[in-house]
Amino acid sequence: MSKTTPKDFFLWAGAMVSLYWSIVAFIFLIFEYINYTFPNPLASYPSDPYQSSIPYYMASIIVLFPIYLTLAWLIRRDINKDATRADIWVRRWAIIFTLFVAGVTVAVDLIILLTTFLSGDAVTGAFILKVLLVLLVAAGVFMHFIADFWGYWSNFPSRRNSVFISVAVLAFSSVIAGFFILGTPQQARLYRFDDQKVQDLQNLQYQIVSYYQQKQNLPTNLEDLNDSLSNGQQPTDSQNGKSYVFQATGPLSFKLCADFNKASRAGMYTNRGEYSRMPTPAYIGSAGIKGQDNWQHTAGAVCFDRTIDPQRYPPTTPQMKGI
Repeated sequence: MSKTTPKDFFLWAGAMVSLYWSIVAFIFLIFEYINYTFPNPLASYPSDPYQSSIPYYMASIIVLFPIYLTLAWLIRRDINKDATRADIWVRRWAIIFTLFVAGVTVAVDLIILLTTFLSGDAVTGAFILKVLLVLLVAAGVFMHFIADFWGYWSNFPSRRNSVFISVAVLAFSSVIAGFFILGTPQQARLYRFDDQKVQDLQNLQYQIVSYYQQKQNLPTNLEDLNDSLSNGQQPTDSQNGKSYVFQATGPLSFKLCADFNKASRAGMYTNRGEYSRMPTPAYIGSAGIKGQDNWQHTAGAVCFDRTIDPQRYPPTTPQMKGI
Protein backbone atom coordinates (compact mmCIF):
# COMPACT_ATOMS: atom_id res chain seq x y z
CA MET A 1 0.00 0.00 0.00
CA SER A 2 1.34 3.40 -0.95
CA LYS A 3 2.17 5.89 1.73
CA THR A 4 0.16 9.09 1.92
CA THR A 5 2.36 12.09 1.24
CA PRO A 6 1.70 15.70 2.27
CA LYS A 7 0.92 16.36 -1.38
CA ASP A 8 -1.80 13.70 -1.34
CA PHE A 9 -3.30 15.03 1.86
CA PHE A 10 -3.55 18.64 0.72
CA LEU A 11 -4.75 17.70 -2.76
CA TRP A 12 -7.63 15.73 -1.29
CA ALA A 13 -8.31 18.28 1.45
CA GLY A 14 -8.41 21.10 -1.08
CA ALA A 15 -10.58 19.08 -3.45
CA MET A 16 -13.10 18.19 -0.77
CA VAL A 17 -13.33 21.70 0.69
CA SER A 18 -13.77 23.29 -2.74
CA LEU A 19 -16.32 20.62 -3.71
CA TYR A 20 -18.42 20.97 -0.56
CA TRP A 21 -18.33 24.76 -0.74
CA SER A 22 -19.28 24.71 -4.42
CA ILE A 23 -22.20 22.36 -3.78
CA VAL A 24 -23.54 24.45 -0.91
CA ALA A 25 -23.16 27.63 -2.98
CA PHE A 26 -24.95 25.99 -5.92
CA ILE A 27 -27.86 24.82 -3.76
CA PHE A 28 -28.34 28.18 -2.06
CA LEU A 29 -27.95 30.00 -5.37
CA ILE A 30 -30.81 27.98 -6.85
CA PHE A 31 -32.78 28.59 -3.63
CA GLU A 32 -32.41 32.33 -4.24
CA TYR A 33 -33.62 31.91 -7.82
CA ILE A 34 -36.64 29.96 -6.56
CA ASN A 35 -37.40 32.62 -3.95
CA TYR A 36 -37.18 35.30 -6.61
CA THR A 37 -39.38 33.39 -9.06
CA PHE A 38 -41.94 32.32 -6.43
CA PRO A 39 -41.99 35.16 -3.87
CA ASN A 40 -43.48 34.46 -0.46
CA PRO A 41 -46.85 36.27 -0.24
CA LEU A 42 -46.44 36.55 3.53
CA ALA A 43 -43.11 38.38 3.27
CA SER A 44 -43.11 41.95 4.56
CA TYR A 45 -41.54 43.13 1.32
CA PRO A 46 -40.38 41.49 -1.89
CA SER A 47 -36.95 39.97 -2.13
CA ASP A 48 -34.32 42.25 -3.65
CA PRO A 49 -31.84 40.16 -5.65
CA TYR A 50 -29.35 43.04 -5.61
CA GLN A 51 -29.15 42.89 -1.83
CA SER A 52 -29.36 39.11 -1.45
CA SER A 53 -26.54 36.58 -1.27
CA ILE A 54 -26.74 35.78 -4.98
CA PRO A 55 -23.49 37.61 -5.89
CA TYR A 56 -21.63 35.77 -3.11
CA TYR A 57 -22.86 32.35 -4.25
CA MET A 58 -22.07 33.18 -7.87
CA ALA A 59 -18.54 34.25 -6.92
CA SER A 60 -18.04 31.08 -4.86
CA ILE A 61 -18.94 28.87 -7.81
CA ILE A 62 -16.82 30.88 -10.25
CA VAL A 63 -13.74 30.64 -8.02
CA LEU A 64 -14.04 27.31 -6.21
CA PHE A 65 -15.53 24.94 -8.77
CA PRO A 66 -12.62 25.36 -11.24
CA ILE A 67 -10.29 24.78 -8.28
CA TYR A 68 -12.07 21.50 -7.55
CA LEU A 69 -11.90 20.43 -11.20
CA THR A 70 -8.18 21.23 -11.31
CA LEU A 71 -7.41 19.34 -8.10
CA ALA A 72 -9.54 16.38 -9.21
CA TRP A 73 -7.61 16.30 -12.49
CA LEU A 74 -4.27 16.31 -10.63
CA ILE A 75 -5.45 13.50 -8.35
CA ARG A 76 -6.65 11.42 -11.30
CA ARG A 77 -3.36 12.07 -13.13
CA ASP A 78 -1.38 10.72 -10.15
CA ILE A 79 -3.61 7.62 -9.99
CA ASN A 80 -3.15 6.98 -13.69
CA LYS A 81 0.63 7.17 -13.22
CA ASP A 82 0.61 4.98 -10.11
CA ALA A 83 -2.48 2.81 -9.55
CA THR A 84 -1.56 2.28 -5.89
CA ARG A 85 -2.43 5.95 -5.23
CA ALA A 86 -6.07 4.86 -5.38
CA ASP A 87 -5.59 2.92 -2.12
CA ILE A 88 -4.11 5.65 0.08
CA TRP A 89 -6.04 6.24 3.28
CA VAL A 90 -6.83 9.91 2.64
CA ARG A 91 -8.69 8.98 -0.56
CA ARG A 92 -10.70 6.25 1.15
CA TRP A 93 -11.61 8.54 4.06
CA ALA A 94 -12.55 11.40 1.76
CA ILE A 95 -14.82 9.22 -0.37
CA ILE A 96 -16.45 7.42 2.57
CA PHE A 97 -17.02 10.70 4.44
CA THR A 98 -18.59 12.24 1.35
CA LEU A 99 -20.85 9.21 0.94
CA PHE A 100 -21.88 9.53 4.58
CA VAL A 101 -22.70 13.22 4.26
CA ALA A 102 -24.63 12.69 1.02
CA GLY A 103 -26.60 9.80 2.49
CA VAL A 104 -27.50 11.76 5.63
CA THR A 105 -28.54 14.72 3.48
CA VAL A 106 -30.89 12.55 1.42
CA ALA A 107 -32.43 11.07 4.58
CA VAL A 108 -32.88 14.47 6.27
CA ASP A 109 -34.32 15.94 3.07
CA LEU A 110 -36.96 13.20 2.88
CA ILE A 111 -37.75 13.55 6.59
CA ILE A 112 -38.36 17.29 6.17
CA LEU A 113 -40.64 16.64 3.19
CA LEU A 114 -42.69 13.98 4.99
CA THR A 115 -42.86 15.99 8.21
CA THR A 116 -44.20 19.01 6.36
CA PHE A 117 -46.76 16.88 4.54
CA LEU A 118 -47.93 14.88 7.58
CA SER A 119 -48.21 17.98 9.78
CA GLY A 120 -50.71 19.49 7.37
CA ASP A 121 -48.56 22.49 6.45
CA ALA A 122 -48.93 23.96 2.98
CA VAL A 123 -46.57 22.23 0.58
CA THR A 124 -45.89 25.00 -1.93
CA GLY A 125 -44.30 24.69 -5.33
CA ALA A 126 -41.22 26.54 -4.10
CA PHE A 127 -40.87 24.10 -1.18
CA ILE A 128 -41.16 21.08 -3.49
CA LEU A 129 -38.54 22.51 -5.84
CA LYS A 130 -36.10 23.08 -2.98
CA VAL A 131 -36.60 19.57 -1.61
CA LEU A 132 -36.13 18.04 -5.06
CA LEU A 133 -33.03 20.15 -5.66
CA VAL A 134 -31.33 18.98 -2.46
CA LEU A 135 -32.42 15.39 -3.12
CA LEU A 136 -31.06 15.36 -6.67
CA VAL A 137 -27.76 17.03 -5.76
CA ALA A 138 -27.15 14.76 -2.76
CA ALA A 139 -28.14 11.65 -4.73
CA GLY A 140 -25.90 12.69 -7.62
CA VAL A 141 -22.92 13.20 -5.32
CA PHE A 142 -23.57 9.84 -3.64
CA MET A 143 -23.79 7.99 -6.95
CA HIS A 144 -20.64 9.64 -8.30
CA PHE A 145 -18.49 8.79 -5.31
CA ILE A 146 -19.83 5.28 -4.82
CA ALA A 147 -18.92 4.65 -8.47
CA ASP A 148 -15.48 6.12 -7.80
CA PHE A 149 -15.09 3.91 -4.72
CA TRP A 150 -15.89 0.80 -6.78
CA GLY A 151 -13.48 1.85 -9.55
CA TYR A 152 -16.20 2.42 -12.15
CA TRP A 153 -14.70 5.68 -13.44
CA SER A 154 -11.29 4.07 -13.83
CA ASN A 155 -12.83 1.41 -16.09
CA PHE A 156 -14.87 3.95 -18.09
CA PRO A 157 -12.81 7.17 -18.26
CA SER A 158 -14.81 8.57 -21.19
CA ARG A 159 -18.00 8.42 -19.10
CA ARG A 160 -16.19 10.07 -16.20
CA ASN A 161 -15.12 12.91 -18.47
CA SER A 162 -18.67 13.30 -19.78
CA VAL A 163 -19.97 13.60 -16.23
CA PHE A 164 -17.36 16.22 -15.35
CA ILE A 165 -18.20 18.26 -18.45
CA SER A 166 -21.94 18.02 -17.75
CA VAL A 167 -21.54 19.09 -14.13
CA ALA A 168 -19.28 21.97 -15.15
CA VAL A 169 -21.83 23.15 -17.72
CA LEU A 170 -24.60 22.93 -15.11
CA ALA A 171 -22.58 24.87 -12.52
CA PHE A 172 -21.63 27.70 -14.83
CA SER A 173 -25.12 27.80 -16.34
CA SER A 174 -26.43 28.53 -12.86
CA VAL A 175 -24.03 31.48 -12.68
CA ILE A 176 -25.01 32.78 -16.12
CA ALA A 177 -28.67 32.62 -15.08
CA GLY A 178 -27.85 35.08 -12.32
CA PHE A 179 -26.99 37.75 -14.87
CA PHE A 180 -30.50 37.47 -16.29
CA ILE A 181 -31.88 38.11 -12.79
CA LEU A 182 -29.34 40.64 -11.55
CA GLY A 183 -28.34 42.17 -14.85
CA THR A 184 -24.74 43.12 -15.48
CA PRO A 185 -22.60 44.55 -12.66
CA GLN A 186 -22.96 47.98 -14.27
CA GLN A 187 -26.75 47.68 -14.26
CA ALA A 188 -26.68 46.59 -10.64
CA ARG A 189 -24.62 49.68 -9.79
CA LEU A 190 -27.17 51.94 -11.47
CA TYR A 191 -29.98 50.36 -9.48
CA ARG A 192 -28.01 50.90 -6.28
CA PHE A 193 -27.67 54.59 -7.15
CA ASP A 194 -31.43 54.80 -7.70
CA ASP A 195 -32.15 53.07 -4.40
CA GLN A 196 -29.93 55.56 -2.59
CA LYS A 197 -31.79 58.43 -4.26
CA VAL A 198 -35.12 57.11 -3.00
CA GLN A 199 -33.74 56.88 0.53
CA ASP A 200 -32.43 60.45 0.27
CA LEU A 201 -35.82 61.73 -0.91
CA GLN A 202 -37.59 59.96 1.93
CA ASN A 203 -35.14 61.52 4.37
CA LEU A 204 -35.81 64.95 2.88
CA GLN A 205 -39.56 64.36 3.08
CA TYR A 206 -39.24 63.57 6.75
CA GLN A 207 -37.24 66.74 7.38
CA ILE A 208 -39.67 68.92 5.41
CA VAL A 209 -42.60 67.66 7.47
CA SER A 210 -40.63 68.23 10.67
CA TYR A 211 -39.75 71.75 9.48
CA TYR A 212 -43.43 72.47 8.82
CA GLN A 213 -44.44 71.26 12.28
CA GLN A 214 -41.88 73.49 13.95
CA LYS A 215 -42.26 76.64 11.85
CA GLN A 216 -45.86 76.33 10.53
CA ASN A 217 -44.74 76.82 6.92
CA LEU A 218 -42.78 74.96 4.28
CA PRO A 219 -39.12 75.77 3.60
CA THR A 220 -38.39 77.96 0.61
CA ASN A 221 -35.48 75.73 -0.42
CA LEU A 222 -33.54 72.75 0.85
CA GLU A 223 -30.89 74.99 2.41
CA ASP A 224 -33.51 76.05 4.98
CA LEU A 225 -33.38 72.51 6.35
CA ASN A 226 -29.69 72.74 7.27
CA ASP A 227 -29.18 72.49 11.01
CA SER A 228 -25.68 72.08 12.38
CA LEU A 229 -27.08 70.82 15.70
CA SER A 230 -28.99 67.91 14.26
CA ASN A 231 -29.22 67.15 10.56
CA GLY A 232 -26.19 68.97 9.19
CA GLN A 233 -26.01 69.29 5.40
CA GLN A 234 -28.76 67.84 3.25
CA PRO A 235 -28.06 64.76 1.13
CA THR A 236 -27.05 65.23 -2.46
CA ASP A 237 -27.22 62.88 -5.41
CA SER A 238 -24.35 60.45 -4.76
CA GLN A 239 -24.05 59.74 -8.49
CA ASN A 240 -23.42 63.28 -9.72
CA GLY A 241 -23.06 65.34 -6.53
CA LYS A 242 -25.97 67.64 -7.45
CA SER A 243 -28.69 68.76 -5.04
CA TYR A 244 -32.14 67.24 -5.27
CA VAL A 245 -34.95 69.44 -6.57
CA PHE A 246 -37.48 70.79 -4.07
CA GLN A 247 -40.41 73.05 -4.89
CA ALA A 248 -43.24 74.24 -2.66
CA THR A 249 -46.44 74.08 -4.72
CA GLY A 250 -48.80 75.37 -2.05
CA PRO A 251 -49.07 76.13 1.68
CA LEU A 252 -49.06 72.40 2.47
CA SER A 253 -47.90 70.81 -0.77
CA PHE A 254 -44.49 70.30 -2.32
CA LYS A 255 -42.61 68.16 -4.77
CA LEU A 256 -39.27 66.37 -4.60
CA CYS A 257 -37.46 65.45 -7.79
CA ALA A 258 -34.51 63.28 -8.78
CA ASP A 259 -32.97 61.91 -11.95
CA PHE A 260 -33.16 58.09 -12.04
CA ASN A 261 -31.14 55.70 -14.17
CA LYS A 262 -33.71 52.91 -14.42
CA ALA A 263 -37.40 52.34 -13.87
CA SER A 264 -37.98 51.02 -10.36
CA ARG A 265 -38.20 47.27 -10.00
CA ALA A 266 -41.73 46.00 -9.44
CA GLY A 267 -42.60 45.52 -5.79
CA MET A 268 -39.44 47.09 -4.36
CA TYR A 269 -41.43 49.89 -2.68
CA THR A 270 -44.50 48.98 -0.70
CA ASN A 271 -47.86 50.67 -1.19
CA ARG A 272 -47.35 52.47 2.10
CA GLY A 273 -44.54 54.55 0.65
CA GLU A 274 -41.95 52.70 2.69
CA TYR A 275 -38.69 51.57 1.25
CA SER A 276 -37.69 48.12 2.46
CA ARG A 277 -34.30 49.21 3.83
CA MET A 278 -35.30 52.72 4.96
CA PRO A 279 -34.28 53.48 8.56
CA THR A 280 -37.36 53.86 10.75
CA PRO A 281 -36.57 57.35 12.21
CA ALA A 282 -36.42 58.81 8.70
CA TYR A 283 -39.70 57.31 7.55
CA ILE A 284 -42.90 59.24 6.98
CA GLY A 285 -45.62 57.01 5.62
CA SER A 286 -48.30 58.02 3.15
CA ALA A 287 -50.89 57.97 5.93
CA GLY A 288 -49.93 61.57 6.72
CA ILE A 289 -48.76 62.57 3.26
CA LYS A 290 -51.51 62.88 0.69
CA GLY A 291 -50.77 62.25 -2.96
CA GLN A 292 -48.58 59.59 -4.48
CA ASP A 293 -48.46 56.73 -2.00
CA ASN A 294 -45.23 55.04 -3.06
CA TRP A 295 -41.84 55.71 -4.58
CA GLN A 296 -42.19 53.84 -7.84
CA HIS A 297 -40.50 55.74 -10.65
CA THR A 298 -39.58 55.63 -14.31
CA ALA A 299 -36.16 56.31 -15.77
CA GLY A 300 -35.16 59.96 -16.12
CA ALA A 301 -36.31 63.02 -14.17
CA VAL A 302 -39.18 62.13 -11.82
CA CYS A 303 -41.02 64.33 -9.30
CA PHE A 304 -42.99 63.07 -6.32
CA ASP A 305 -45.93 65.29 -5.32
CA ARG A 306 -46.71 65.39 -1.61
CA THR A 307 -49.34 67.20 0.49
CA ILE A 308 -49.08 67.33 4.29
CA ASP A 309 -52.21 66.45 6.29
CA PRO A 310 -52.18 69.03 9.12
CA GLN A 311 -54.48 66.88 11.24
CA ARG A 312 -51.96 64.08 11.32
CA TYR A 313 -48.94 66.36 11.51
CA PRO A 314 -50.16 69.44 13.40
CA PRO A 315 -47.72 72.24 14.26
CA THR A 316 -45.85 71.54 17.45
CA THR A 317 -46.83 73.67 20.47
CA PRO A 318 -43.90 75.87 21.61
CA GLN A 319 -42.75 75.21 25.15
CA MET A 320 -43.41 77.94 27.69
CA LYS A 321 -40.40 79.92 28.86
CA GLY A 322 -39.06 78.91 32.24
CA ILE A 323 -40.27 75.34 31.97
